[in-house]
Amino acid sequence: MPGVSGADGAGRDETAEERADRQWQELIQEIRVAQTGVQILFGFLLTVAFTPVFHGLSQTDKTIYIVTVVLGALATGALIGPVAFHRIVSGRRIKPEAVAWAARLTLAGLILLLATCTAALLLVLRVATHNALVPWLVGGVLAWYLLCWFALPLWARIRYTAEN
Repeated sequence: MPGVSGADGAGRDETAEERADRQWQELIQEIRVAQTGVQILFGFLLTVAFTPVFHGLSQTDKTIYIVTVVLGALATGALIGPVAFHRIVSGRRIKPEAVAWAARLTLAGLILLLATCTAALLLVLRVATHNALVPWLVGGVLAWYLLCWFALPLWARIRYTAEN
């Protein structure tokens, strides 16, 4: 229906199908950035277990590593999921629903990527420094991620979204 409005379509004269197409294109552009990062990080994590230093790690560090690899695998799956979802449902005339599910998978992927980056940083700093400040440094970086990835966008959403 022309004249669709709402938080994401305010002021646009587009049909539900046109809106879904636009939202899909925007989402895919966002996913491309996150997918590249998570795939590089995950690939790097997979190689760590085959290095000589790995075998000398404490059991705690090996556990952190395993958790980090699993989080990376989950993040990779969630961020690649929208592409597979779209491919499987393509042509079924359910693009608005596909966009909604892809957005959910992307958000889950970003949360898992946040956890992966935080765990990887914890592991690297523990191994590199053996310093009591490591948890504080990781906590500070985690707070930065939360601010950049969630708090600021949510603040802007609340602050600048017009009431309908």
